[in-house]
Parts: sequence; C-alpha cells; structure tokens
Amino acid sequence: MALTGIQIFKLLPKTNCKECGVPTCLAFAMNLASGKAELDSCPYVSEEAKAQLAEASAPPIRPVVIGKGVRKVTTGGETVQYRHEKTFFNPTALAALVASDISDADLGKKLKGFNALQFERVGLNLRPELIALKDVSGNKDAFAKVAKVIAETSEFNLILMSDNVDVMKAGVEASKFKKPLIYAATAANVDAFGALAKDNDLPIAVKAASVEALVPLTEKLAAMGIKDMVLDSGAREPKALFEDQVAIRRAALKNMNRSVGFPTITFACEMASNLDMETLIAATFIAKYSGIVVLSDFTGESVFPLLLERLNIFTDPQRPMTVTEGIYEINNPDENSPILVTTNFALTYFIVSGEIEASKVPCWLLIKDSEGLSVLTAWAAGKFAGDDVGMFVKKCGIMDKAKKQELIIPGYAAAIVGDIEEELPGWNIIVGPREAAHIPAFLKSK
Repeated sequence: MALTGIQIFKLLPKTNCKECGVPTCLAFAMNLASGKAELDSCPYVSEEAKAQLAEASAPPIRPVVIGKGVRKVTTGGETVQYRHEKTFFNPTALAALVASDISDADLGKKLKGFNALQFERVGLNLRPELIALKDVSGNKDAFAKVAKVIAETSEFNLILMSDNVDVMKAGVEASKFKKPLIYAATAANVDAFGALAKDNDLPIAVKAASVEALVPLTEKLAAMGIKDMVLDSGAREPKALFEDQVAIRRAALKNMNRSVGFPTITFACEMASNLDMETLIAATFIAKYSGIVVLSDFTGESVFPLLLERLNIFTDPQRPMTVTEGIYEINNPDENSPILVTTNFALTYFIVSGEIEASKVPCWLLIKDSEGLSVLTAWAAGKFAGDDVGMFVKKCGIMDKAKKQELIIPGYAAAIVGDIEEELPGWNIIVGPREAAHIPAFLKSK
C-alpha cells in the first residue's frame, strides 16, 4: 500500500535544502505521495529510506518495457490524468496484426513494406514499433517459425497472441531474445501463462471480461512475482472501451489502486470492418489512454496521421521542442551567401531550413536561442529583440565566415530593424517574408 505524505516525510533527511525544487522536505514528501515528484530528486535520502519509499515514489501506472533494439518501447509510467497537468511520458505504441499462417513470401513483403513506413518530422524519425502475431491455427511450429522470422529479420518487436500454452511456449522459445509481450493471461490459463512469463522474464498482458475482473488476475500474477503487465478489459465496442480506459486510469491515479496500475492494450482491428474506421478508433485511444493500439495493417495513409497525433500528445507542453543555437550551413554557402536569422523553435527551424534547401540558394541560417518560442511569440515576449539579435550576430562567429554584411530577418519581426541597425552599424537589415513558403521566391529574387 502507498505511503502517506507524513509517512514519507519521516523517512526524509529533513534538511529543507531546496535542491529537490520545492521549499521544504514536507512539500517534497507530499509531492512524492501524490506522484508529482521522483525520489531521485532528493540528493540526501538514505539507501534504507529508498527501499521503504520505492512504492510511494514509483509512477502510479507502472512503466513496462517491450522488446529490444531500436524499436524497443516503454509504455505506461504516466502520472497524470490530463496532459495539461504535467505531461504524458511514454507514447502509445502502434502494432499491426499478422496471422501465423502467412506465407514466407507474403511475410517478407509485409515486413519490407512496414519497415518503409518511417517519417521525418521536426528532426524526429516517426515509425510504428510492434507486430502482433496471432495464432490462427493452433500449429505451434508455424507460430514459432513466423515469430522467429520477425524477431531475427526485422527491427519490429513482438506481441505473441495465443490462448494455447504449447503454442505460446513455442513462440516464446523462438523469439524470447527480443523480449516479446505475451498475450494474454486469462482466468483459464493464468497459472501456466504466468509461469511462462516469469521463467523467461517477459511482460504479460492480462485479459478479462471487465475492469473489475482484471483485479484478481493481476493480484495473482503479482503474488507470483510478476511485475510487468499490460491490461485488456475485454471491451470491443468503442464506447464501452473508452469508459474502461478512463476508469482504469482514474483508479490508478486518483485511487492509487496498484492492481490496475498498468498500461493498457486496445484492439482497433476488432472494432471496425475497414482500416479507415480502425484509424479513427485508434486515434481515440491514443488520446484516451491506451498504451498499445493494434491495427489490422499498417499503411502510410493510416499510420502517418496517427504518428503525428501521438507526437503532439506526447510532446511535453511545458518544454517546447528546440534546436541548438548557432550557425547552420544550407546548400554549401560561401562568404558571399545570404545570411538569415530566426528562432530556435524546432518547427520554425525545420520549416525555414526546408524552404531554403528547396530554393537551392546557398545560405547561412543563424538560429538564436528564444527559449523555444516561435518568431512572433518570441518577439512579443522580448526573446527576439533587436539588440539581442544584433549581439548574437556579433558573437556567433558568422563574421568570420561571411563578408557580406547583410542580414535577412523574419517578416513578423520587422519592428526590430532599427534596434539591429544600431547594434550592427554598417549592416544592411532586410525584412524577409512573413511566411516560410515565400522564402524560395524571395531568395531567388535577390
């Protein structure tokens, strides 16, 4: 059972050192009890106290690692009901269903197609992570063969789906080096599947007919020493499943119910008759609150919008995505190439740099630290003021690389021209386009 704030406070050093980010040890203890802080934030807590505080400081929804390699995913680990309260940490993993009776040729073709679904966005490589291998014939050799091919020849990690213990054992034996998720322990097979998960140190999904029916199963597995679980409430109708997702998250976070304090898995592939509707359902459960969503297939038109939604939801709203301040060379500039300046908001950088690349005009792009704000917001907040931009141009080193004393600033920051000119006497300050899409034509005209 989780410790109260006062119980935690008694185990802390009581120095009120403020190094944890709050004024007192009591305040830190209250944050630990409510899941709003991490124990590692306290530099002086003793090892003995750490052992007693482990349960209180652990996320109310346990983080579960599935797979190994570049597509290894962590699901769960969430600490808030709503994203604006703090942030969501571990993005929903996307899985595609593959049947165990698939032919070798079709499997190879499918894996090749799946692997090509990688998209670059604001400097990040967005891609799906999992394949859910479903036993459709009860043939353990066929199941193990496909599991082995996927594990050994692709980057994808596995969800092994069967209610047959022998089939599952064969699949685990063929792919356990990739740390697959076993799906699923039920009331009928919990002992055998639990033993298989424990013996091979693998995460296991738990399936029941309702949220309430999950509790005795998770408690039984926990008593066996199994910690890494994923929950399936059994609902296959969107409204009922939505209610289950909210109920599980609320019980784990608000009521600190450790019996349901695990990530969930949902099957959009079992709730629609076509991939378009599956995608809509998947989008719902990426937002509320599935740890893994299984689709019947991966296609670009389905996966790409889901990956973008996931990126938006699981980007920390309190920490804008940024790029490093400095000088960026685009299209191999020389000492006479144009010099542009903008903010370090990642989306601004990638849009502007992309348009400059498309123009084929060699340019120097100066990125000024604006604490991750876009141009107009940074200017309004005083983070992209004329004197600051001028000082940055002086100190960044561009004067050693370029002879042309001409600076192009964003159109939305036209008001800072005078201040930059005062800071950079002799420079010609040019107001560029307001919209990045107009940059290629602007550069070519010059």
